[in-house]
Amino acid sequence: MLTTEDIRAIPIFASLAAPELEHLARTSADIQLAAGEFAVPEGGEPALYAVLAGKIEVIKTIDGIERRLGFRVPGAIFGEVPLALGTPFPGGYRAVEPSRVLRADARHYHAIAAASSTFAAKIGALARERLGGLQAIAAEPPAARVTLVGHRWDAACGELRRFLGRNQISFTWLTPDAPDLPKQWPGAAPADTPALRLSDGTVAVRPSIGEVARLLGLETKARSGDYDVVIIGGGPAGLAAAVYGASEGLRTMVVEREAPGGQAGTSSRIENYLGFPNGVSGDELASRALQQARRLGAEILVTRSVRDIDPTTLEIALDGDEVVRARSIILATGVAWRRLAIAGCERLIGKGIYYGAARSEASAAHGLNLHLIGAGNSAGQAALHFANYANQVTLVVRGDGLEKSMSHYLIDQLRTKTNISVLLSSEVTAAHGETNLTAIDIRDTVTQSTARAECGGLFVFIGADAETAWLPDAIARDRRGYVLTGDDVVKAGRWTGPRDPYLLETSIPGVFACGDVRLSPVKRVAAAVGEGSMAIAFVHQFLAQSAARH
Repeated sequence: MLTTEDIRAIPIFASLAAPELEHLARTSADIQLAAGEFAVPEGGEPALYAVLAGKIEVIKTIDGIERRLGFRVPGAIFGEVPLALGTPFPGGYRAVEPSRVLRADARHYHAIAAASSTFAAKIGALARERLGGLQAIAAEPPAARVTLVGHRWDAACGELRRFLGRNQISFTWLTPDAPDLPKQWPGAAPADTPALRLSDGTVAVRPSIGEVARLLGLETKARSGDYDVVIIGGGPAGLAAAVYGASEGLRTMVVEREAPGGQAGTSSRIENYLGFPNGVSGDELASRALQQARRLGAEILVTRSVRDIDPTTLEIALDGDEVVRARSIILATGVAWRRLAIAGCERLIGKGIYYGAARSEASAAHGLNLHLIGAGNSAGQAALHFANYANQVTLVVRGDGLEKSMSHYLIDQLRTKTNISVLLSSEVTAAHGETNLTAIDIRDTVTQSTARAECGGLFVFIGADAETAWLPDAIARDRRGYVLTGDDVVKAGRWTGPRDPYLLETSIPGVFACGDVRLSPVKRVAAAVGEGSMAIAFVHQFLAQSAARH
């Protein structure tokens, strides 16, 4: 319990009058921290903290790497910058050893500051001093973790760029003829490309994605052979399941074949996700969820694929002949973009034609005329994002309007952009270019006339399909590959258990499905997150029943 003597021992509080000291003692939290526990994480709500005992380190995650910015020792305070600016904490404060800290909520701090102008002035001066330190950090040139050399239209180089971008790995990309290559790549320039150099000097030439993941220290191998729940797929549904599973004490592992975030991770902007009034990019949402899942203890394997599931033992065979055992499984594999079947398309994939649109693609769009195929929210969000870089963005839409498939708020925003146009009742029929895409043919489906348009990039958003052919036949699916769950399994005559299946349970007891891979009319990020958390609740029920039987 806090006393006025505890508070008076903090130098900045020493000049406060007795009523203010008593107010702080009565209203502040007395927090006891074990080593490794956070007093407040990065992004935490504004409040004023004071160290009463122990030692607190100041940390910030920069480019995926945790960086220590300093320490707070007994008598020191922190939180003055968030209070001064009304913003979340720019860094986290974690106990190095068993520690004791005082926490005064923002409203109680402001009550004390109103009563003591001297105290308020001291806090303000300290905030200005600390802001100067943050400015010095911001002025430091960021060192990229990876330097990548490769031709712009080399599909392998493009794949590496997308992998690094989606995994939030900072990188500098240079073409082999870039004038500053000698400065950025010490020693002899790579004779073969794509090649990359890590910040520690490690060089890899034409590496596979898996090799790059290992070089960067990303998790690619299971730490254990047994798990309470294995989640297949690292999109919003899978990451939500990982957060809830790990937080509730389940041994949890996620297997992701590409990068966390799934199809949502390629979205340049999600405007209607609850809690983000200004919108959030798909990769930012994925990054936050990934950090949360890892902090709570979930294992996240990347660049790994599941080859098979044993429907009897629930053993999971990964690529590379690795096998793990699971007491329960959650399928959260999402969907894959439907392929565009036009002349010249396959030859130019990665050379100007792309499926989806991550933010990392925008840097190569400066001054170009881009075309996007699709009329859904993903296409609308991408068009708005690319409009900030490209000369002209054209949406090619097969239907006669956007209202049936795109949210109203997106349609309104598209209308405000002078460099975005919409071609209705139109379709792309061919792609042209030798080494890269240079033009496309667009047919007007009303007049049946075809025109050729200059095109520096074609981004395809024509819907998606479930890729579930790899699943064992024992897991029931509809004719389009979507996994049946709950009542749909019963209606299909595929449930043989002594009880009714849980809402998200597949035709194999203990195997659940959530998110876009599940047969459901609702395909939204928020729905996927909700189903991921619900799946863990059903996992608990299944495991409890299994334990009772044994």
